[in-house]
Amino acid sequence: MSEKIVRCAWATSALAIPYHDEEWGVPSHDDRHLFEMLVLEGAQAGLSWETILRKRACYRRRYENFDPALVARFGARQIEAMMEDAGLVRNRSKIESSVRNARSFLDLAREHGTFARWLWGFVGGSPVVTRRARGEKLPASTELAERVSKEMRARGFRFVGPTIVYSYLQSVGVVDDHSVDCFRAQEGSMP
Repeated sequence: MSEKIVRCAWATSALAIPYHDEEWGVPSHDDRHLFEMLVLEGAQAGLSWETILRKRACYRRRYENFDPALVARFGARQIEAMMEDAGLVRNRSKIESSVRNARSFLDLAREHGTFARWLWGFVGGSPVVTRRARGEKLPASTELAERVSKEMRARGFRFVGPTIVYSYLQSVGVVDDHSVDCFRAQEGSMP
């Protein structure tokens, strides 16, 4: 009889399990991936993560494989086409903010060498690791998320409130919040 794999309680669906097992909490220093997760976390606001995972392939296509330099040049024509695509979350504010965020993302990358260097500077280059009991509710935000959110908003980013930023930090491994009994917690979140 094989041993049952224990995951964080939220990882139960066919889309959530591989995301949990291979991405969530894994430290990312790749600017393109960091931009992808920023776009997706902003799109998710008010929706389920499952919805975003279902739409991820369409986002990759529409967002030029999440190349921030290409997205930063999107104009009215691209935005209107995105608004008509049922494969995306068709919220004009979210779409327009993702284009604006691409510009701010590039500004930070130019200023600091990479966006990753700027982001990881908030934690001295090492992930913040917390371990909670199974079923213990994660906070909606943290002091770290509030600091990062405040700085991002000051630099022109939108859809980056503390709750969205906290989720973002988890998604790119700046914060590792796997539950204490999750197999990923035992591995140190490396896939």
